[in-house]
Formats: sequence, structure tokens, C-alpha cells
Amino acid sequence: MSTSAPSLAAPALREGAFGNAVELVCRECGTTRELGPHYVCAECFGPLEIRYDFPAITREQIAAGPNNIWRYKALLPVPDDIELSPNLEPGFTRLLKADNLAAELGLKSLWVKDDSTNPTNSFKDRVVACALSAAREFGSKVFACPSTGNLANAVAAAGARAGIKTVVFIPSNLETPKQVNSAVYTENLVAVDGNYDDVNKLASEIAGEQDGWAFVNVNVRPFYAEGSKTLGYEIAEQLGWRLPDQIVIPVASGSQLTKVHKSFKELIALGLVEDKPYKVFGAQATGCSPVSEAFREGWDVVRPVRPDTIAKSLAIGNPADGAYVLDICRETGGAIADISDDEVRDAIVLLARTEGIFTETAGGTTVGVLKKLVETGQLDPELETVVINTGHGLKTLDAVTELVGPAATIAPTYEAFVAAGIA
Repeated sequence: MSTSAPSLAAPALREGAFGNAVELVCRECGTTRELGPHYVCAECFGPLEIRYDFPAITREQIAAGPNNIWRYKALLPVPDDIELSPNLEPGFTRLLKADNLAAELGLKSLWVKDDSTNPTNSFKDRVVACALSAAREFGSKVFACPSTGNLANAVAAAGARAGIKTVVFIPSNLETPKQVNSAVYTENLVAVDGNYDDVNKLASEIAGEQDGWAFVNVNVRPFYAEGSKTLGYEIAEQLGWRLPDQIVIPVASGSQLTKVHKSFKELIALGLVEDKPYKVFGAQATGCSPVSEAFREGWDVVRPVRPDTIAKSLAIGNPADGAYVLDICRETGGAIADISDDEVRDAIVLLARTEGIFTETAGGTTVGVLKKLVETGQLDPELETVVINTGHGLKTLDAVTELVGPAATIAPTYEAFVAAGIA
């Protein structure tokens, strides 16, 4: 396995190319190396992540920034002039007090972090923005990704905005709306016969062979993954600079959950929020629930599975960060649970009819797992809870097509209306 992508390396990185980031460090053995297009440790083949040397940062400095993720640029691997580079400017999405859903589930205090309002209607715009910045600094010629849908949408749109060639790879059985939402931005949508893990393997092979290709979640993954931290930063800031007691996060690769946890730890270390206990919960669909299974069985390793679920954006059978998700949920006193496809569908409708938020299947999974965690007593209904909605329901219309529709079809008369019994 190649541990770097030398074809991505720019002749010389400009000063401040990655802001306050100072090096890459292996999560397994602690080996460090210089910032660059590297994603696997040369010593143990463990995953690399970014280490920073943060200056003193105040709430006031952050609040003075733009209403997007770049208000946190001092905490990300991006240059100080990032706003000058054409990008989709994602983030700072709404945090909604979900009193109706809370009452339905028996919770005292519930918030929904609604990332469906990002530019391409999913949280992936956050991570792609950070990956795009790295790709620019490395002098990449092609911006690419393997994807279960939302990432392909985000990469294609971000590349169009930046004026860089994009190529996105998806499983051929992906939901049609997600295919269209990628193809409208790029002429290079490639459907692969296989599941996401097959697509990801192909992308890794291409990344090792093609010059100048930046695969956002492969050879620039350490930079890409940091974008998920902005979810945690925003939640804390929007709560009045405090951390929630409990948070429920969907698990695909597991990177989002690990980075939200990392963001909370960084905010505590910087003195931006009070140090307090909080519990992290993970959500999966039963048809692709290797991390939930490992948690339930008490395993320390995650055994790969072949996905079979309507929640295709979570359908990663061999999640890269699965073991780290287990560690975090256990250390914080949280849990990982899964629900059936029918429960996913029901939860999509539940969120829509209680809070007016139409979520895709990943959000249905998260809300449905929240419901299950309350029912099983794993989540404390008295504590303040945040649940993350990662994408918009228009991307997965087929999931609820058979559940919703006209309550009645009537003649255009008042008598017919009365007879329908709707009044």
C-alpha cells in the first residue's frame, strides 16, 4: 500500500498553507510526519490526523468571522485567506429547539442540528470545503471522490465553483435523486457495479496511479475529515458556548462522530467552553450496522459486513473509524444502536410531522435510534440532547413514497370535502 501520493505534492507549499496545523500524527503509534498528501502511517499503516499549535482564540474573534465554517478557520487546516478562494461557504446551519419531537419521545430538552440547509443539502459540504483547500495547496488538477451520494454532490458542486475538474464515483444502485444532484454539476459521474466498499477500493487504486488527482476521502483524508469538527463548534456556539449533555450522531465511516468529539475536546482545551461530561451516541441502520454489532457484543474490533439497507449514505460495511467510534461511545458513557429500514421510514415521517424537517434516510436513522435509545433507557430523557440531521429528504424520496400521499381524492365541491371527514 502506498503511504503517500507524491503526484499531489506541490513544488513548494506556501507559508501558512494550512493555518495553525503543524504536522500529521498517526492515531495508532504516534509517529509524526510533515504536512502533505499523506494519509497512512509509514510505520504501522495506521490512519493519520492533523495536529495543531493553536494560538489564544476568543469567542469574540470567532463571532466576528463570516456566517459559515470559516469563522473557525483558526481551528482548521486552511490558510488565513481562505475566504478569498471560490468555495461554497458551507456551515453555520440552524440549531432548532425541537419541543414537539421532544414531547413525542418523552425528552425534556431536545435540539436538532439541521445540516440539510447546506449548499448541496448535506453536511458533506463542510468536509469537502476543507479538502478543496488542501487540494489547491497541493496543486491538484482533478478533484474526486468515491461516494454513497451526498459526498459526490458536494465534490461536484465545489469543484464547479472552484473551476477545477471533478470526477465522482458512486455505486450504480444509488438513489436517482443523488445521481442527478451530482451529474448536474459534473459531466464525470462514474457509476460502479458494486457497493461503496468496492467503489472506495477502486478510488484508492486510481489515487495511487493517476498524477494530480485529489481524492477527498482517500489521499487528502486527514484534511477532509477536519471539516466535520465545525458541526461541534457550531453546536457549542449556538448553545451559548456550552456543550450538550448528550449527542446522537449517524455512523457511516465513523469520521463525523470522532471529529465532533475532537471538536468538543479542542473547545475545552482552549477555554471556550466549560469542561463537563457529555455522552456520545452512534446511530446505524440494521442492514449495515457493524459498529453497533461490535458495541452490543462487547467487541474491540469491527467486523465488516455487506450493506443491505435503504440508508445508503450510511452503507459502509467496513468503516474506517469504526474502532474509534467504539472507544468514544464507551469512554463517554454513550452507546451505539441500530434500527430496521421500516423504523427509518417511520422516523423520517415523525421528524417531518413534529418539527417540519424533511430528512433523508441517514437522518431518519439517527432520529429512529434516538427514539430507541430513550425506549431502552440508554439515553437519559432528563438531559439536554442534540441529534444531527445530515441531509435533506428530497434526496431519498423513494424511502417514504409508499408511506405518504393524499389523504383523500375528492370532487371540487364543498359537499365532497365534508364527506371526506377531514374537517
